Amino acid sequence: MDENDATNNVGDSELHEKLPISGLYESWFLDYASYVILERAVPAIEDGLKPVQRRIMHALNEMDDGRFNKVANVVGSSMQYHPHGDASIYDSIVNIGQKELLFDTQGNWGDIRTGDGAAAARYIEVRLSRFSKEIVFNDNTTEWQLSYDGRKREPVTLPVKFPLLLTLGVEGIAVGLSTKILPHNFCELIEGSIGILQGKEVTIYPDFLTGGQIDVSNYNDGHRGGKVRVRAKIEEEDKKMLIIRDIPFGTTTTSIIDSIVKANDAGKIKIKKVVDNTAADVEIQVHLAPGVSPDITMDALYAFTECEVSISPNACVIIADKPHFVGVTEILKYNTQQTVDLLRRELEIKRAALLEKILYGSLEKIFIENRIYRDIEECETFEDVIRTIDKGLEPYKPQFYRVITDDDIVELTEIRIKRISKYDGYKADELMRKWEEELAETEDNLANIVRFAIEYYRDLLKKYGKTRGRRTEIRAFNQISANIVAANNQKLYVNRTEGFIGYGLKKDEYVMDCSDIDDVIVFRSDGKCLVTKIQDKVFVGKDIIHCAVFLKNDERKVYNLIYLDGKTGVSYIKRCQITAVTRDREYDMTQGTPKSKITYFTANDNGEAEIITVNLTAQSKAKVKQFDFNFADLLIKNRSAMGNILTKYPVRKITLKQAGRSTLGGVDMWFNPTIGRLNRDERGEYLGNFGAADSILVIYKDGTYELTNFDLTNHYVPNEVLLVKKFDTKLPVTAIYYDAGQKQHFIKRFNIETTSLDKKFLFISDTKNSKLLLASTDKRPRFEMILAKNTSNEPSSVAYAVEDLVDLRGWRALGNKLPNDKFKDIHWLPPLPEEPETVEEDLPDEGEHSEETTEAEEGETQAAAEGITTADEVDMEIVNPEKLAPSASGEPEEEQKPDGKSRKDPKKGPDSPKSQLGLFE
Repeated sequence: MDENDATNNVGDSELHEKLPISGLYESWFLDYASYVILERAVPAIEDGLKPVQRRIMHALNEMDDGRFNKVANVVGSSMQYHPHGDASIYDSIVNIGQKELLFDTQGNWGDIRTGDGAAAARYIEVRLSRFSKEIVFNDNTTEWQLSYDGRKREPVTLPVKFPLLLTLGVEGIAVGLSTKILPHNFCELIEGSIGILQGKEVTIYPDFLTGGQIDVSNYNDGHRGGKVRVRAKIEEEDKKMLIIRDIPFGTTTTSIIDSIVKANDAGKIKIKKVVDNTAADVEIQVHLAPGVSPDITMDALYAFTECEVSISPNACVIIADKPHFVGVTEILKYNTQQTVDLLRRELEIKRAALLEKILYGSLEKIFIENRIYRDIEECETFEDVIRTIDKGLEPYKPQFYRVITDDDIVELTEIRIKRISKYDGYKADELMRKWEEELAETEDNLANIVRFAIEYYRDLLKKYGKTRGRRTEIRAFNQISANIVAANNQKLYVNRTEGFIGYGLKKDEYVMDCSDIDDVIVFRSDGKCLVTKIQDKVFVGKDIIHCAVFLKNDERKVYNLIYLDGKTGVSYIKRCQITAVTRDREYDMTQGTPKSKITYFTANDNGEAEIITVNLTAQSKAKVKQFDFNFADLLIKNRSAMGNILTKYPVRKITLKQAGRSTLGGVDMWFNPTIGRLNRDERGEYLGNFGAADSILVIYKDGTYELTNFDLTNHYVPNEVLLVKKFDTKLPVTAIYYDAGQKQHFIKRFNIETTSLDKKFLFISDTKNSKLLLASTDKRPRFEMILAKNTSNEPSSVAYAVEDLVDLRGWRALGNKLPNDKFKDIHWLPPLPEEPETVEEDLPDEGEHSEETTEAEEGETQAAAEGITTADEVDMEIVNPEKLAPSASGEPEEEQKPDGKSRKDPKKGPDSPKSQLGLFE
């Protein structure tokens, strides 16, 4: 080495040492990220496989001889193509095998439901399934490349003629991006591809091997930002036990049981024990604690455990060597078009092969039947042989589809004498005719490739779709409020004077049971209100007059209060609701002036409006220094409303005179048959207005009825319910059912005679296979029977009025047989109009108590029974509602005139002229 070379080397070394690290990092990082994205984590859209999966499939195809292979052997063969070790190959084989589509498996392959792993690779066996052989492989349409070491060839992508990516689903984490494509139903994907080829709009939704239920309202076609909610299928075995039958995708029975135990330990739910009886089917028994509602516990399981999980799809695939974020419908369209293209290429290859067969068959026939082979006997060289045969074929060349080459002639020279001597022209013609028919059919399929593709998909559906129906039920889920279904695992205490609340103040005043996730609403004497998260101990301000658990959007809770304005000295009265607030923000229930304070306060769970007595000070100039006021005369407004003027004069005390009833009336209820839940949001069928004593009648398809309350947490399984109505003792139930014992259809009418809630009663035959067809609570129902025709003279249908067929009897009665037992369909018709009722006026006999006396006595009796008392002295002090404890009571007593109209004292009370606007002097 000379000095110049040494100098140059030193300069190069210095140059490398001074190269900025940031540049190296940028280049290397991008190379690494590109490699991970393309070669490891993200599937190609063409075949839906990651590289390791594709190499496993290729290795299995190379090894395939129809028999099972040890997975350890498959792993070794795959390592010829995949340079990343055996662990990833084994995991991928198990993952594909558990999806029960591409592989036939033998041995212990684990269980995706329980989370049990597969046995070691040396103990389990695998081979390609018949389905994968048919739709994945075709050497003639496969694009090949060299393996990583150059010794083998491997496919760039496999020629898959099926939306495999959407069937299997995929999940992968690369550098800077990830992919999560949920599995979809085999049959629905085929039907979707057929719909695309027919020019229809298609929509597909996920389907999981673990079953369960799925809400796809926010699926967003699998795009980023979409979300699905997946639930376990929970059944109510009885009032003491729930059974989990299916589990959500991505969970196991072990993880679900662990989450249930954890929720129980945290006090979110109350259960006795959990028993896992999973074998061939999932069965997890959840035994409830005594007195716990199964419906509320079911919602709590969805809210606090893995019985409900949220999954965010993120469809990312490799298209033209780049990652793209697409929707699942777009992937299906791409795969469908790819299938059409592959089928076209296969048909073209088949056509070319048939043309060659026909060409060579024709050459062979001409060569033998025209005895051209005899002309070559005198040829001395092989070139002369070729020329002689070519000359003999010259008259027939125009009939061939291409030019006859020397290779074709050489192939004729290789025909053996034995074959020539046994040549059968008739059989040759039959074979040629068969090839020509196949060619004509192939040409027709190529000309109508879309029709051919549809037939191909339908053939797949017929051969492989019988056992691949949808396993995950598509449902609309209700939103579960965790605060409502959480078990009360804490107790709320309050220190009113010091201003502390929490579940750790065990030496202070007990308020109520609560959950550790509840919010608490607090009112103070200075007119401030705030909502805060419950804690062990939290300061909310001194002089607390009321605190309780806060329920968001509770439109039945009404607060009645009176406050003294610190600036004017005027007392204001108002009723308000607080449905939504910002947590830990103070709201002023007064006008916000200094020294304002609340002088009277009650919190009413059902909008009750009491009557109060107001006593003014002796020094006031008012003529009437004591008067009554009924909160029912006020409208319910929002929390910021100023309210009405109660009096301008100083108030000495305010006392409760009489508790009142709710001014909100009953509750309007609706039933949503899609999700099987009650609601107050006007979704579904309107059931009616419900009071405290009302209940719901539920008639099930198995021929039982049940009375339930109208709690929003009630569950009604949609596919089991036939009728949900407000229960009315005056409305008879009409039922048409099939008695399997007598093999006859019966109709019956009966009144509900039972009053027990949450107990089912069977009102049809208990013989196996008996079933309820129709049920109604209309007063005068009609139905129509679509008859099975025997002769052309018989009518196609006939209508009946139920009252002409059967009388009203007990609910255990058998009923009457239907007039015609041979019908194809039966359904209700609009009922007959109701008959007008005659009302007789009953006049009171002499000596009977008047209505006035009766109502007065009832009011006194009810007040005495509820223990209503009045305070002796409240000198401008706040009336503590917790001590008064007002409850729903009778309406204020009114004197009745003979005509039934009320008469009140004109000198006082809210009906006096000066009290119409709440003004008292």
